[in-house]
Amino acid sequence: MTASPRADAITMAPQPANELLTARLEEAGSSFETARNNMVDSQVRPNKVNDPRILDAMRRIPRENFLPADLSTRAYSDDDVPLGGSIAGASGRYLTSPMVIARLIQLGRVQPGEKVLVVAAGSGYGAALIAACGGVVFALEDNPALAELATKALAASFGAVVVTGPLAEGWPGAAPYDLILIEGAVREIPAVIAAQLHPQKGRLITVHQLGGPAMPNNGASRHGVGQAVLAERTAAGLRAQPAFDCAAPLIAALLPPPAFVF
Repeated sequence: MTASPRADAITMAPQPANELLTARLEEAGSSFETARNNMVDSQVRPNKVNDPRILDAMRRIPRENFLPADLSTRAYSDDDVPLGGSIAGASGRYLTSPMVIARLIQLGRVQPGEKVLVVAAGSGYGAALIAACGGVVFALEDNPALAELATKALAASFGAVVVTGPLAEGWPGAAPYDLILIEGAVREIPAVIAAQLHPQKGRLITVHQLGGPAMPNNGASRHGVGQAVLAERTAAGLRAQPAFDCAAPLIAALLPPPAFVF
């Protein structure tokens, strides 16, 4: 005699592979959304970032899209994320930490419709935040693989376009700029880039890193004491004011040439 199944027994049909994949993607998306909100609430807002445009953009824009897939789980860490191990030729390049990029952009006071140049834009996250604040952004990158990643990540960001060329030359074809962000640290602001600011209202933001020890990463010192600066173009030249202490990796391509010593 064959036993009949219990009336209350539940038979689970195998879940199709595409449904499993969809469920996992939805779970990952929910996890990243939680991480974005935690990033804003624990890293950004407590560090004096109060511009609602920046906070809203950081909650909405998937920061993980601006990293190679193998680094996506580090998207919401509170440190710079090194890109050199995953992207060819990007040794010494980083995705800037959330707190530092948020404070730099807030310092720049970007207004809707202003033309903005981001030098050393990397994978484009900073450019995306500025575009979300209303800036018309040119994201300059000299690494083809980084430029490709930025182009894909910025595809949904209106008002941001990736351009490629030597970082030290800026992007004179679209000058003058209302705002220039050098996304990283410099020992000095390159005069060629500063000259591309609007003569009456041009502003430049970056991290000025003071002198330090030997530089291991293709000429870039990883951890150096620095200050965020806001430089404004005046009739007398560029006037730079320190704003707050912070650290960011030096941009090797913008290091001044070594002085000749007898």
